[in-house]
Amino acid sequence: MSRLGKLPIELPAGTQAKIEKDFIIVKGPKGELKTKTHEIVKIEISEKEIKLSIDDQTIGKNKALWGLYRSLVKNMVVGVNEGYTKKLEINGVGYKAAVSGDKLTLNVGYSHPVIYELPVGIKAEVQANTITINGIDKQLVGEVSAQIRKIRKPEPYKGKGIKYSDEILRRKAGKTAGKAESK
Repeated sequence: MSRLGKLPIELPAGTQAKIEKDFIIVKGPKGELKTKTHEIVKIEISEKEIKLSIDDQTIGKNKALWGLYRSLVKNMVVGVNEGYTKKLEINGVGYKAAVSGDKLTLNVGYSHPVIYELPVGIKAEVQANTITINGIDKQLVGEVSAQIRKIRKPEPYKGKGIKYSDEILRRKAGKTAGKAESK
């Protein structure tokens, strides 16, 4: 039996869930999310909770799908109620970012500014050297953050680049020329 899959998902007040064809749709105060379901996973929706189940609990793949879909639905419920946030830090002399509409402009050491188009449903805010990515879809927020970080990964010597705010960088020692005496 899946340890995660068997747990019910509570629906907060103001949140609705329904099943249409092969999709589960969750609506809340922040918006609406929709995902395709798998035929193995059975979803039961009541007024206050969502329960997921499978028929054959002896097959490992079925148990894995059970836990996966429970996590996906839980992320949808949390997203439409609270939303998700990722913070990125920009480190480097002259490195900066600006947001205008749905475009994020990054000046991170290239000969030209890098313009990143934000997808629908994602908002970005810039304060000093911190970029905050907000959205209701956990997967999309993580993907956008990873793509922005990929524009200029932090380098290991001085730490210049774009990194997650909670990321710990392993710094390398620089050259040690001049310390050893030459004969």
